[in-house]
Amino acid sequence: MSERALRGTRLGATSYETDRGIDLAPRQTVEYACVNGHRFEMPFSVEAEVPPQWECRACGAEALLVDGDGPEEKKTKPARTHWDMLMERRTREELEEVLAERLAILRSGGINLAVHPRDNRKSA
Repeated sequence: MSERALRGTRLGATSYETDRGIDLAPRQTVEYACVNGHRFEMPFSVEAEVPPQWECRACGAEALLVDGDGPEEKKTKPARTHWDMLMERRTREELEEVLAERLAILRSGGINLAVHPRDNRKSA
């Protein structure tokens, strides 16, 4: 058998590497607290941007950074109404022209409002 073979070990069971001679990155410890009262600490690199919220280790709820700013509010677009979409396509002057044309057609009797084309009811 080869001299380099390791007897009595399984693949992935243990690591034979040591931390000697390795300089770890500078770290900071940040504390989080969840709504259920759990408090825990997380290590982060000094260079890392610390997130304002983290999942609680104990219950899985959202935990917020202790002594930190809350999470930023997400920007939401206001709901677009039909009027907003119409104003994207036409100016107010154009809309007044269309309205005046339609009112003129109605007043001249060009459209018969008594019988609607979709009205399939039989008159009694």
